[in-house]
Amino acid sequence: MTPITEVEGRRLSLSNLDKVLYPATGTTKGEVLHYYAATVAGAILPHLRDRPVSFLRYPDGPGGQLFFTKNPPPGTPDWVHTTPVPRSEDQAARQVMVQDLASLMWAANLVVEFHTPQWRADAPETADRMVFDLDPGSPATVVQCCAVALWLRERLAADGLFAYGKTSGSKGLHLLVPLEPAPSAEVSAYAKRLAVEAESALPELALHRMKRALRPGKVFVDFSQNSASKTTATPYTLRARTEPTVSAPVTWDEIEACRNPEDLVFRADGMAARLERYGDLLGPLLDPDRVRPLPGRAA
Repeated sequence: MTPITEVEGRRLSLSNLDKVLYPATGTTKGEVLHYYAATVAGAILPHLRDRPVSFLRYPDGPGGQLFFTKNPPPGTPDWVHTTPVPRSEDQAARQVMVQDLASLMWAANLVVEFHTPQWRADAPETADRMVFDLDPGSPATVVQCCAVALWLRERLAADGLFAYGKTSGSKGLHLLVPLEPAPSAEVSAYAKRLAVEAESALPELALHRMKRALRPGKVFVDFSQNSASKTTATPYTLRARTEPTVSAPVTWDEIEACRNPEDLVFRADGMAARLERYGDLLGPLLDPDRVRPLPGRAA
């Protein structure tokens, strides 16, 4: 019998709680739901709120079928908020917004990664943050990503911008920058310019082009996720990897001290202690005092 629970006055059916989703660690679906409800709800919800969410679903674990969906899944409750989103192929498209704990738990029960754009639903294609996805090409690792991140932090600071880091939950590192709202196309152009500068300043380490032949041993500074049509793994989401790794915020001290890839691997069972120690390290993204205009735009 499928358990029924009540969350903030909403009745939810939670299925297959004993199902092992991560065989490498024995992590069950029930433990995944507990992670979202009890460990990170207070931290992840502010980063999800008011943004259309895309889901990477992995209902049978990372070794099963994975599929990406932007449309509200069949059976989405009528109390789950949705919002119209611009799509060239479908002007009437809508996407889910995870606005509260009940919606978070409904979505988590589907077994998903959470992905969000750099803009909010009330201002489509107008970014309020910028992202750099630092993606290492083997044999490079997150250690090399950290070196590139440190260069980018200084370069962004020279333009008056604040940068904050999180792991991708996979191999790389994400840098996030709070901005006064600006057209996504302008943010993308600025991010590309800095990626090109990074390659020029760190020619043996950084790369601004995705071309596979150029990737080995270098860090691809992917600026493309600033496109209005692209999304990035939301802070604190679990990833569909062998183990329940988290796209986890990190300190600049941790980035500077990273000497081994395992130094910046964080799993679900370690997040409660990190949140107790640090709070939400990406809270400044939501702090108006940290917001700055995109260089070249009037304040």
